[in-house]
Amino acid sequence: QVQLVESGGGLVQPGGSLRLSCVASGSVASINTMGWYRQAPGKQRELVATISSGGSTNYADSGKGRFTISRDNAKNTVYLQMNSLKPEDTAVYYCYTNVKRGSLLYGYWGQGTQVTVSS
Repeated sequence: QVQLVESGGGLVQPGGSLRLSCVASGSVASINTMGWYRQAPGKQRELVATISSGGSTNYADSGKGRFTISRDNAKNTVYLQMNSLKPEDTAVYYCYTNVKRGSLLYGYWGQGTQVTVSS
């Protein structure tokens, strides 16, 4: 089992910045990809960004040029730096990771952290 705990959400004005953090604990030795997803009210959960264990990154178009994902493997932590925030970035942001055991991947989610962009 892997537990994920997010932090760093809050209320920010348009154009502002936030940095989200997610710490993994438990069976972390086999952690593979880590990432961030978000879900706005009335919408489906969507990808924000992912980062592989080797550092390869992938971003949704909505965040390219504004968001940066990074990870510290020694601390089992993934970060999401969000700049130039827009009201449409308002959502609950969820941390995600997967763990490979044999030929299977097991996915784990954090409890989510609210990000509200409003003046």
